[in-house]
Amino acid sequence: MTLTVPNPTDRGAIDTDGDTLVLDVVVPVFNEERDLAPCVRGLHQHLSTGFPYRFRITIANNASTDGTAAVADALVAEFAEVTAVHLAEKGRGRALRAVWSASDAAVLAYLDVDLSTDLNALPPLIAPLLSGHSDLAIGSRLARGARVVRGPKRELISRGYNLLLRGALATRFSDAQCGFKAIRRDVAEKLLPHVADTGWFFDTELLVLAERTGLRIHEVPVDWVDDPDSRVDLVATAIADLKGIARLARGFATGRIPVAHLREQLGRDAPPAGLLRQLVRFAAVGVVSTLAYLVLFSLLRNGLGAQGANFAALGVTAVGNTAANRRYTFGVRGRAGVARHQFEGLIVFCLGLALTSGSLAVLHGLTSPGRGLELAVLVAANLAATVLRFLLLRGWVFHPRRLTEKSAS
Repeated sequence: MTLTVPNPTDRGAIDTDGDTLVLDVVVPVFNEERDLAPCVRGLHQHLSTGFPYRFRITIANNASTDGTAAVADALVAEFAEVTAVHLAEKGRGRALRAVWSASDAAVLAYLDVDLSTDLNALPPLIAPLLSGHSDLAIGSRLARGARVVRGPKRELISRGYNLLLRGALATRFSDAQCGFKAIRRDVAEKLLPHVADTGWFFDTELLVLAERTGLRIHEVPVDWVDDPDSRVDLVATAIADLKGIARLARGFATGRIPVAHLREQLGRDAPPAGLLRQLVRFAAVGVVSTLAYLVLFSLLRNGLGAQGANFAALGVTAVGNTAANRRYTFGVRGRAGVARHQFEGLIVFCLGLALTSGSLAVLHGLTSPGRGLELAVLVAANLAATVLRFLLLRGWVFHPRRLTEKSAS
């Protein structure tokens, strides 16, 4: 499953030839002297036999107070592809930012030291990033096809947390906190400076920011077995997550998080406006169009008659109306699809013409109206035609799904 946005930009396949370091897998640890060596040895074996490109395993030691540092250094001496970074402060997010920011690998990944996620999901996680199909990839315990073994308490917490994200931040990815993720380095360089959290919320913040900036997030259903010895403080983590969600909501609402600037840096178009904003912009365009129509109708009425003036005024304003709504209401830029949009806008225009012309025909069939009554009927008919135009433009001409399918073809 890949979550996409309209007009995605293909970043191109990563060069895997020669001496390119393709993958850097980070294993963040805090007081994991028992599990660290089996994890790194298993991961090294898996990559050595199943990953055909250069890789590195980086142990990110988060201020451990037990023998983790010594175990990490011994693994570095044992394997040429293993390195270790010893940090003075705790925090999974802090560790990932430190290692990813300094890494020279094309793809940056991380996994939890307990290896709860089956390593067979690693190639499907990395492949779409190497091909340029996606920008980030996440393991998901909640996607269709995932096989998960864990208690009902953790299952309820996980599903509740992701539902909260969907409600509060309108996210679309299914699993924010699975410890199994990867990102292209060129994307990480843009996003990491804007990810503030240093703990467990780091994953969520990175994904939300990526989604808001229009990046492709690929989801891989995983086989996942809960670690019964997990030392995560669920209450403290939940409180920190709630604070993080509130901070992100404020940041997006106030503009403190520079989404528009990041979209520009990453080559992504602005997202389609929400319904309320679309209605406001469409209404503004409609007011200008209606005024222009009335002026043109009044100027042409004596020379062309009511029906001729109506046709000419509608025709002139329809082209401008479609172009203005394309750009300002629905956020579609560039020349791609202009002809199709104008053609479909012409169909919408014809429906509006039928409505307004029909109103005039009925009016003249019933009475011999004065200019004031004629204009009043036309205003009412144009209002009805405006509602029809908005519904057709939003639900047909500029529907996001059609824009996505067109850009992908």
